[in-house]
Amino acid sequence: MTYGISTTDSAATQAVAAKLAPRLKGGEVIELASDLGGGKTTFTQGLMRALGYKDPVTSPTFALSQIYALPSGLEVHHYDLYRLGESGVVGDELAEDLRDPQVITILEWAGLVRDELPADRLRVEFEPTGDTDRQLHFTAGGPVSTHLLEALRA
Repeated sequence: MTYGISTTDSAATQAVAAKLAPRLKGGEVIELASDLGGGKTTFTQGLMRALGYKDPVTSPTFALSQIYALPSGLEVHHYDLYRLGESGVVGDELAEDLRDPQVITILEWAGLVRDELPADRLRVEFEPTGDTDRQLHFTAGGPVSTHLLEALRA
């Protein structure tokens, strides 16, 4: 199942992400795809705020991953694999996260590990259509990600 939404600025992108938050229960995988500066971190910031996370949310480009503890007891593990040539230890860490029902996994630059990801994930592609305008293309790969996608259509 696919769906598209247009946004005109960062606040609108964050608002779209926030619609997913009530449906996240743990175990979900969200793949974010765009060029540099495409809106991946902005999207994640909106999602994290809606999940009740109060501290700053930054791209894990140099750290490779960030772990955010949520008030609900769940954790969000946010990966940015842009700088990796091979998955190595980060791939092992990711594999553990994907099996943990208490972890929501967000991946940027997932090409390196795409074959290891579950088919049932929500893929979000960010297409710039102007200076701050974006077309967000959502693709669900199974029942869990379709449930997330339905939040956007409501």
